[in-house]
Amino acid sequence: MSKFPKTRKLIKPEDGTVAITWDNKLHNWEGPALYPEGDERKAQYFLYGIEYSREDWSERVKQREGLPWYKTPSILADRGAARN
Repeated sequence: MSKFPKTRKLIKPEDGTVAITWDNKLHNWEGPALYPEGDERKAQYFLYGIEYSREDWSERVKQREGLPWYKTPSILADRGAARN
C-alpha cells in the first residue's frame, strides 16, 4: 500500500528560491509553486506540474479544475449512469 504524497517546501541555498512540490511535481493551490524569496513578480504558478499564468491559475483555484477530466467528481458520479 502506497502512502499519500506530502507537500514539500524546498529552498535553494544559493539564492533562496523556494519550490513547493507535491508527488515530486511543482504544485501549490495556495500561491506560487516556484519563486525567488521575497520577489512576487517572478513567481511561477503550477498545478500538478503544469505551469499556468497567474490569471489562469487563479481561475483554476476558484473552480478547482486542476484535475484531469477523468478525475473530476462530476465525471465519476455520472460514470455509473452511462453504463446502463
